[in-house]
Amino acid sequence: MGWGTGLVPPTRLERDLALQCVLSAFATGSFLTGTAVFFTQIVGLTGSQVGLGMSVAAGVSLLLSIPLGRLTDVVGAKLLWVVASLLEAVLYLAWPAIGTFATFVTMLAVLASIETAGRSAREVYRIAIFPRETRVRSMAYMRAARNVGYTLGAGAGGVALGIGSREAIIAVPLLTGGLLVLNAVMIAFLPAVERPPRASGGPLEKMGPAALRNPGFVVLSLCNGVLGSNQILLNVVVPLWLVERTDAPQQLLAWLFGTNTVLAVLLQVRASRGSETVAGSLRAVRWSGWAFVLSCLVLSVTHETTGWISIVLIWVGHITITGAELWQSASGWGFASELSDHRRLGDYQGVWGMGYQVESIAFPALYTFLALQWGAPGWAVIATIAVTAAVVSHPAARAAERHLVKVGAPVGS
Repeated sequence: MGWGTGLVPPTRLERDLALQCVLSAFATGSFLTGTAVFFTQIVGLTGSQVGLGMSVAAGVSLLLSIPLGRLTDVVGAKLLWVVASLLEAVLYLAWPAIGTFATFVTMLAVLASIETAGRSAREVYRIAIFPRETRVRSMAYMRAARNVGYTLGAGAGGVALGIGSREAIIAVPLLTGGLLVLNAVMIAFLPAVERPPRASGGPLEKMGPAALRNPGFVVLSLCNGVLGSNQILLNVVVPLWLVERTDAPQQLLAWLFGTNTVLAVLLQVRASRGSETVAGSLRAVRWSGWAFVLSCLVLSVTHETTGWISIVLIWVGHITITGAELWQSASGWGFASELSDHRRLGDYQGVWGMGYQVESIAFPALYTFLALQWGAPGWAVIATIAVTAAVVSHPAARAAERHLVKVGAPVGS
């Protein structure tokens, strides 16, 4: 079977959700492309203020991850997803009214909280709406679709930046807000999902023990976040390494990001095959860990190479990071589906999301320091961190499995 086969989802529901992914990713991708320009030139903030605001928002999102996940179990995944999407649209439409650092931080923290609630609801919906045997495949199609949407959004944002006028830049968050309204409408027309079994008006504990009482699952979520730090390598470390520590031309960055996007669209579904089970997800973890290590090994030597050798090695290193990304995503979907207590899906997705949030807070500074300051030894430490996460994932997954059996959870249903 060729790389380009199977790009179109086979069922109507999968196609509808893939289209929704394209739309939402197009909306947010268009704004993310010009985020720095909008906040500095329109709002009038400094670069350090923008960074501080994003750090505050990340911290708030981390603190609220579990409570907002539990909210999904209380109000229902689809309803919360629709409401969060509408609120997110309203906030983007209000961005041009931001004029001070205090309002910027407040708005960003509120937006991060709403996005966290929406993400938890979205993941619960996707797990609940698909049967066990097609769940991971469906998520792979949706991730490929999001890559298409982000690419289109980046193009739209790039056009606005190319025009460069104040009006064009202000139009970007307005476009994002309008598209997110359409996104909420599209979500509202998706099929409903059954609510978790719970006695009417009863306490949340009636649905089963909280996710935090499943230590294997908590540890596994952190390991998944560590392996998910391939995104930090792709988007932060490799670009800085290329510019500051190699003789490769900066124009290569565009080709690297383009290669990553194309491979994610073409190969994500293939990479997800077999990850419908815990054993299959653990196999994908091992592949992700090996790809992570190979990337670090290849990239670490480009400080000493020159010319076309540097270009080829950096490109190969970027491809192997993409492989780590695809296998890690596949394993994450399998784990989140198979090792969540389906009576408390929102709670479990809140814990699962914490791993990604810890990754976004801890690893940009750590990996940048290790690679740029320590060089090859620093890359070796990064690879060791990834290998450790891959190794620990195995006993953690088995412990999470045993916990679900112990509490009588409907595993992977």
